[in-house]
Amino acid sequence: MEWLLRLKEAMDYIESRMEEKLDIEAVASVACSSPFHFQRMFSMVTGCTVAEYVRRRKLTLAAQELASSSAKVIDVALKYGYESPESFAKAFRKAHGITPTEAREPGVVLKAFPRITFHLSLKGDQEMEYRIIERPAFTVVGKTYEVSCKDGENHRLIPTFWAACGQDGTIDKLAALSPKHETLGICMDFRHPEERFTYMIGAESSAPLTDDGFVAREIPAATWAVFTSTGPMPHAIQNLWGRIFQEWFPSSSYEHAGGPEFELYPDEDPNAGDYKCEVWIPIKPKQ
Repeated sequence: MEWLLRLKEAMDYIESRMEEKLDIEAVASVACSSPFHFQRMFSMVTGCTVAEYVRRRKLTLAAQELASSSAKVIDVALKYGYESPESFAKAFRKAHGITPTEAREPGVVLKAFPRITFHLSLKGDQEMEYRIIERPAFTVVGKTYEVSCKDGENHRLIPTFWAACGQDGTIDKLAALSPKHETLGICMDFRHPEERFTYMIGAESSAPLTDDGFVAREIPAATWAVFTSTGPMPHAIQNLWGRIFQEWFPSSSYEHAGGPEFELYPDEDPNAGDYKCEVWIPIKPKQ
């Protein structure tokens, strides 16, 4: 309940400053959260990034203003943070399918992105298996892919990346490097202002790199919350991710520590009803 109230206050803060540049530090402070944790929680709960939400809301308000007033397009563009009429027109067309000038025409159809509201939903009827682990730094090797979070692009491209790595033998090679034949799906290098991060399909290994095009990265020492997913892929683990951010984090005394997070896949049949894999998230005590 406390997290829900803080989130509502943060949304009120965002909405009251739509004519200003987004200050994520200030927004997170209102939510009594670190900027990283707030942005990660927001994207997992709502399905869009904070930046994307603000962008859509500004374009919604701009369209309403153009349709109901005689304000100049350039003035509206500057009001909502666009440096030129050209950049505003490009974003406006992408959002509404028409130009800002056409938004003034009688009967024109505009798209609205309503303000997000949050309601308390009582959960907890299903248990969640998790454990807290302290672990030193370790090395992973694999292939990386730069992805964007805009318009849910990461949800479309990461499965394609997995399919390609399965077809070209990458996943088999990586599994062979792991003592337990486990593969990892790692999200790292989160760049929230750019709405981008690096995704790696890898394996824990300290073996020398070969000529397979793999890169090595170090996963820093951290305290980890490790959650167990039971059931066929991908539904079971997708459901688990939702529950972690919608149920576990709001009711726990932890927040995301800001480092890499990953899924761990054993070398077993992922379609089996009793298939078990894990989600590892670095955590720290809440502020």
